[in-house]
Amino acid sequence: MLRERAEAYARVALANIEREFPRYELYLQSDPSPIPAPRALHPAFYGSLDWHSCVEMHWVLVRLLRLVPDRVPEDEVRNALDAHLSAEALAGETRFFEDPAHRLTERPYGWAWTLRLAAELLAFDDADAGRWAANLLPLADLFVERFLEWLPKATYPIRYGIHANSAFALSFSLPFARKRAQAGDVTFLEALEEAATRWFAGDVGYAADWEPSGADFLSPALMEAELMSSLLPPAEFPSWLERFLPGIADREPGTLFTPAVVTDPSDGHIAHLHGLNLSRAWCWRRLAAALPGSDPRVPVMLEAAERHAAASLDQAVGSDYMVEHWLPAYAVLHLSPQEDLELGLERGPDAGSLAAARSESEPGAEQTSAPGWPHGQPGGVRLPDEIRVPCRDSLLEDVRLHVHRSRVRAPAPSRIGVPTHIG
Repeated sequence: MLRERAEAYARVALANIEREFPRYELYLQSDPSPIPAPRALHPAFYGSLDWHSCVEMHWVLVRLLRLVPDRVPEDEVRNALDAHLSAEALAGETRFFEDPAHRLTERPYGWAWTLRLAAELLAFDDADAGRWAANLLPLADLFVERFLEWLPKATYPIRYGIHANSAFALSFSLPFARKRAQAGDVTFLEALEEAATRWFAGDVGYAADWEPSGADFLSPALMEAELMSSLLPPAEFPSWLERFLPGIADREPGTLFTPAVVTDPSDGHIAHLHGLNLSRAWCWRRLAAALPGSDPRVPVMLEAAERHAAASLDQAVGSDYMVEHWLPAYAVLHLSPQEDLELGLERGPDAGSLAAARSESEPGAEQTSAPGWPHGQPGGVRLPDEIRVPCRDSLLEDVRLHVHRSRVRAPAPSRIGVPTHIG
């Protein structure tokens, strides 16, 4: 179905990233000077109503170009990405977020989507994508630094189903963290795992019958479960899920299996509920894939995924701009092949333990760093020109991470309210 809808999604994304107005901007004013125009503030991500939605639309274009290039207007997509992901445009974005006044801007939702975009580019064996990735990495690395500053101070997770949801932020940051770990730096991956364990590992009997809230586009319950499915060893996840949501096999609570009703797609907050349906569909598919095929919860989950997708999938194109400026991202997420969702990063029985990542960082092991990653530290080793990473995506034989020749040393393992708005 992704192939059937890919061109329509690409056309919407291409239009969205160029549409500068209307614009919703979170901007801390410290003096009476006028707020600059969106394109002046954000030379790369000025369209699609708000910053994070524009990042989402770029991810849509990159993912479609990577997975189904024959089904999208390839030249138009490449030209648009060349302009928006240029070194100059992304340097402007980095300068904006380096300003201390914008230290909390887009935390954590926009940060996580940026890292997801970076991971998508790094998984794409393509010369243009390699250039775009190199241009984006300074901004991605800045957000990693911000995450590392923030996570140890975040005593409690944010559990509601909109932008600040902590489980979503950790989940969407994981692919990039794993790329860094494969390049010799496990610090970010460990920080994500530590936060997830501290916040969620002990949760039992989650009150999913309280869902949804009126402006949710994420399911707090399913998003947390999806995150833990990516971190816990496969042998441990089924029992954790049974403790967390014990009624799944009996389709309980019913609220978690019932698609949300959208009464007014022009209302940006009510329109979020279309996203809830599609993100639930994605989560149900992810959870089904994380369980043994014989688990009685699997068919229940797949049925729920189909029901939720049917309720909102057709709204991603041709609906109100309050829906269309962002919903294609969740449509593409849901329709992407399950084997592609880890972006080519294998997870064996030790997933969640970081054993594999640490083994790559032992003294004497060859380590790598992509452009913009920590480098030049004393005591490191010489880098190759590229590292090949096994890839589960059938469209790719491998993933090449192009790196600078530099010296790195992997750090020692360390265990260690944003306003809501539409879109």
